[in-house]
Amino acid sequence: MSTTLSIHPISQLIRKRRTTYASNYISKEIPKELIEEIITNALWAPTHKKTQPWRFIGLSGKHQEVFGQYMMEYYKERLSEEQYPPSRYQSTIEYPKNATMIAIIFQRSQRVEIAEWEEIAAISCAVQNMWLSCTALNIGCYWDTCDAAIEYGNALDLKEHERCLGIFYMGYIQEESQEKRKRSTLKRKLVWDIK
Repeated sequence: MSTTLSIHPISQLIRKRRTTYASNYISKEIPKELIEEIITNALWAPTHKKTQPWRFIGLSGKHQEVFGQYMMEYYKERLSEEQYPPSRYQSTIEYPKNATMIAIIFQRSQRVEIAEWEEIAAISCAVQNMWLSCTALNIGCYWDTCDAAIEYGNALDLKEHERCLGIFYMGYIQEESQEKRKRSTLKRKLVWDIK
């Protein structure tokens, strides 16, 4: 009898998860029902004291066009021409054009006292649920936490106790755009402390 265990489907799904940038998305709309299913899975993430410190804003209509222009202007103002040459302006503007964009909103609890890091950890679990759901549905995705994404989200209609933690991009991809990932070995990351 073999001592090697077969990899459970959940392990296969976790190890298949990838970061897929919006420039790799094709022009194919994700059905609203699938987006709602992905967000519903986010709602089932663990949450300290059941605060559920998240809210999601689907950015549709002209947001892709507006956000692309916003990013271009953002980097143009803050980076030197050497760091951000004019040759990159158009690709930045077009970057989100095929993406479904979801703003990740942190709703700080107003009813219980809880450490902020615990709330952000809960949101990170919610985003991981979204990521794994996309993986299962063969949808590319990633969580963009750059300053431009956060500032764009913070300019949305947020309440006083809310702030944006980035934008979650989703889109269908061509298979060739998938890249192999590497991770450190278990031996390097797990130690046993025996007393």
